[in-house]
Amino acid sequence: MSISTENFVKAIYKQTQVSGGDTKPGTLAKLLSITNAATTDMARKLAAKKLVNYTKYKELTLTTEGEKMALNVLRKHRLWETFLHKTLNLSLHEIHREAEMLEHLTSDFLAEKISNYVGNPEYDPHGDPIPNMHGIITDRHNTILLSQAREHTDYKITRLFSSDEDFFNFCKENNLMIGMDVRVVKQYESNKMTEIAVNNKHVLLNADFTNVIYVKPVLT
Repeated sequence: MSISTENFVKAIYKQTQVSGGDTKPGTLAKLLSITNAATTDMARKLAAKKLVNYTKYKELTLTTEGEKMALNVLRKHRLWETFLHKTLNLSLHEIHREAEMLEHLTSDFLAEKISNYVGNPEYDPHGDPIPNMHGIITDRHNTILLSQAREHTDYKITRLFSSDEDFFNFCKENNLMIGMDVRVVKQYESNKMTEIAVNNKHVLLNADFTNVIYVKPVLT
């Protein structure tokens, strides 16, 4: 399959995993940096190949085969991220940028070799689950979005579901990294903002951040 096809089905799948995310052609066009017309044309072509379910004016969904392809691309992407982070110590943004290119050049054979080399991990350095060779994902239990966390409660960060460089730079500067403990001080529901305390420092986050940061309760 072409790189554009793989990116298209991957984008649809990832949007279904985002809180409030949608898979309308217009939204996908912005994510993929293509025109609305090109998005619609691609959707129709992939519908003919039984990879995408397309209905005019409706959100796009993946067929079983389309989801299988998306998970296979994500597996290669996240394995490369893990490899690059472990072996070259690249940053969270750098590993994503490089994996975006490498994922399309990787055979299933090589992906399995990489997986074995890095210890067959279930999660990549962002905390994203890595599908196994059969497309099965291991879900974390008791993991929620930071926007859904309770006030005056301690949590541990488990996932940073983003590819934005500024987001990762902000997280690094404020110690919002995988495995870090944070305390939810206040949920400003009307303003969709969350105040947290991390390393005795208070940080105020908007929904763009709290809807891509996943946490789990700290057991006491």
